[in-house]
Amino acid sequence: MIVPSIDLMDRNAVQLVGGKQKVLDAGDPRPIAEKFRLAGEIAVVDLDAALGCGNNNETIRDLLRLAPCRIGGGVRDVPTALAWLDAGATKVVLGTAATPDVLTRLPRERVVAALDAVDGEVVVDGWRTKTGASVADRMRELRPLVGGFLVTFVEREGRMQGTALERVAQLKEICGDAELTVAGGFTTTEEIAEADRLGANAQVGMALYTDKMSLADAIAAPLRSDRPDGLWPTVVVDEQGIALGLAYSDLESLRAAVDARRGIYHSRSRGLWIKGDTSGATQDLLRIDLDCDRDTLRFVVRQHGAGFCHRGTRTCWGDAGGIPRLARRLAARRDSAPTGSYTRRLFDDPELLRAKLMEEAAELAEAAGKDAVIWEAADVLYFTLVAMARGGVTLADVAAELDRRALRLTRRAGDAKTKEGK
Repeated sequence: MIVPSIDLMDRNAVQLVGGKQKVLDAGDPRPIAEKFRLAGEIAVVDLDAALGCGNNNETIRDLLRLAPCRIGGGVRDVPTALAWLDAGATKVVLGTAATPDVLTRLPRERVVAALDAVDGEVVVDGWRTKTGASVADRMRELRPLVGGFLVTFVEREGRMQGTALERVAQLKEICGDAELTVAGGFTTTEEIAEADRLGANAQVGMALYTDKMSLADAIAAPLRSDRPDGLWPTVVVDEQGIALGLAYSDLESLRAAVDARRGIYHSRSRGLWIKGDTSGATQDLLRIDLDCDRDTLRFVVRQHGAGFCHRGTRTCWGDAGGIPRLARRLAARRDSAPTGSYTRRLFDDPELLRAKLMEEAAELAEAAGKDAVIWEAADVLYFTLVAMARGGVTLADVAAELDRRALRLTRRAGDAKTKEGK
């Protein structure tokens, strides 16, 4: 799998050769992150913090709101690592600070140890100082304490001359159950595919920025197909993970989908199929996932219009029910609920909505027995969804906030607030 990389210097996305010479300034990293997030997790490296000449903290916080990010560069102590994990980083990447004393105070599964190497020897101080330690020995020392390793082949970094695939198999065997990500010199999709076959992720920067490799081609690199037509079955799901239908993709349609960030597929009867071009039921493409066997795609989309199915239903199995359907119905009725209807009153009268929320929450708190809890919880959910629709908030927005909170390590006491809110 590919891990796109964003290196930050003075708030801009940059690319360096050998960690020293800046050869590319790509400007504002936010639109870059919005595109890179299609591939999943992004590696964000704060070069200013790593070099001890400032930081890009505010920019990184913006990126964390846009995409899942692993954060590295200048993470040298436990408080800094915890601060980024609490801010929503999926993982933190530690270099020289990846010592047993530090690592034992952090959650193993969310820590990556970065090992920069020249010809297999670990280097530090901005790649200037050789340590005499081998990458293999450091991995054996740290693997019980980290969830992953990032190994950078410094002599190849930014030089667009290919990576050292002959080392990957050995490194993967050494790192055991820890995830392995390799950086430095990836220039072709064949290299990404081979790294994936060997069990490693490919962290790629320069090749993407210079368009030597397209993001779509990099995503597709590990894919295979056992179909005579070579197509990849593509499961289409919405932001709640509800399956909308099954489509097919090929490299042409995948490139078009990534470039436009829309639901675009390969129709076996019509060729390139841009979903919603005629019906208006368009899709915003949010993420592309590969399955474990690398023969099926999953498109996570934001569905507009009536739905995915050509029959005008939300899914190809009919209209999806439950809370998501109610949320969509209320959102659609925010501006169209009939005058005099109860829903219209709730939208127009914030004091009524507030009173009902408090009333139903109190009744749920007092409910006893399964049936009573179901009844009162349904009331609370209804009024909550009205409040969300009134504020232009979706279930996906709330789910994303809950996901961010789940990443926090520093927990509040959780005591009830007083009436004064203290």
